[in-house]
Amino acid sequence: MRSHILSVLVENRSGVLSRVSGLFSRRGFNIESLAVGPCEEDDLSRITIVVKGDDAHIEQVKKQLNKLIDVVTVRDITYQNYVERELALIKVQAEPGEPRSGVIQIADLFRAKIIDVGRNSVILEVTGDSEKIDAIENLLYEFGISELVRTGRIALQRCEKSGNGK
Repeated sequence: MRSHILSVLVENRSGVLSRVSGLFSRRGFNIESLAVGPCEEDDLSRITIVVKGDDAHIEQVKKQLNKLIDVVTVRDITYQNYVERELALIKVQAEPGEPRSGVIQIADLFRAKIIDVGRNSVILEVTGDSEKIDAIENLLYEFGISELVRTGRIALQRCEKSGNGK
C-alpha cells in the first residue's frame, strides 16, 4: 500500500466536506492529510486528500466519490508529475543569546521565516515537501517545540511543457 494523492473539485456548499470524508470513514480508510480551500472557480473548492491504499481500493473510492452529488471531478495524481507543498507553523523555545541564534541558523538553513518573536520563543513559518517539514521539526525539538501545526499536503499536477524546448 502506498499513499495516494487525490485532488477533488467540489461544489462550495455546506456539508460537502462531511460527505466526502464520511465516504472514507465508511470504507475504513484513514485519511493521512486533508486540505480544502477555494480554487480557481468562485463556486468551487479543491480538496486534497492523502490516503493509503492499493490501486484497486483507491479506484473504488474514486468511483464512489464521483457519485456524490457535489463532486465535480476526482483525480488521483499519485502517478502524475506533480508539485506538492505543506506549511507548518512552529513555536520554538528560544531564549535570547545562544539558543535563539541556533534557532535562527536552522531557520536560515531551511529558508523558514521568523514571523513572531517573544521574550523566550519564536514562531517559524516553513513551507516545502513533507520531508523538509519533518527534518526542521526534528532539529527544533532539541530547543523545545511548544506548539506545532501543519496544513497537510497540497498538490497540483505540473504544467505541460511546450514542445519547443522552452
